[in-house]
Amino acid sequence: MFFEAVLIGILCYLGALSTPWLLGLTGGWYTLTRPLVSGMLVGLVLGDLQTGIMVGVAVQAVYIAMVTPGGAMPADLNFVAFPAVALGVMSGQGVEVAVAIAATIGIAGTIIFNFMMVLNSYWNHRADLAIEDGDDKGVYMNTAIYPQVTNFLMRFIPTFIAVYFGNQYIEGFMASLPDLVINTMTVLGGILPAVGIAILLKQIIKESTMLIYFLVGFVGIVFLKLNMVGLVMVGALLALLHYNYKPDPQPAPAASAQVMDDDEDEF
Repeated sequence: MFFEAVLIGILCYLGALSTPWLLGLTGGWYTLTRPLVSGMLVGLVLGDLQTGIMVGVAVQAVYIAMVTPGGAMPADLNFVAFPAVALGVMSGQGVEVAVAIAATIGIAGTIIFNFMMVLNSYWNHRADLAIEDGDDKGVYMNTAIYPQVTNFLMRFIPTFIAVYFGNQYIEGFMASLPDLVINTMTVLGGILPAVGIAILLKQIIKESTMLIYFLVGFVGIVFLKLNMVGLVMVGALLALLHYNYKPDPQPAPAASAQVMDDDEDEF
């Protein structure tokens, strides 16, 4: 498990918010740190690809509408994507419990993220002093090297500890919990994906009548037993019909014409 913990810790660093190696945010934060992707990678590393993908899909549904405006970080998705998904896979208690574990660790990861930002302020101060002294090497070290070392330690060490030691104790710990706690975590884990979908719908739906498309998809999955390929085809058809047959917006009357009419009335 030592090698698996090291590998997941490295993946966690590569997917961090300020890691530049994988085309910056494109390959790291917006690709590697998506739970849908990380679940597959973690499952592959831990030797349980199917469970990893299932946990990743469920966790992705929770955070599908999460945005990080400015410095606001409601949950650290990087810690959700790697140590939390890994612990969820190793718990062996089902997808719902894994989602509850991920939500808890994601909130705790925000504390580590804020602490890293404080350390980066220290490196920025040292870089300012290096600029005043004309120390080019000092500027480079304090803006490029030291912050990345800090970022690596803040990502790798907690992930390694969680995966390496969690593998020894997570199953025993979960088995020792009362049934009430497990059932509560299962219920909460089942609700959280619905909350994520609801937040996403709140952001993208401007008119309440648009909810009919979501309900059609729900009916197609639950009652008609369509798979995702079939549902995508139905959705593409509905999107085409909506685009082609929606009424064109009526142009507003020109304000200048109204002003001219008022002038003519005065004469």
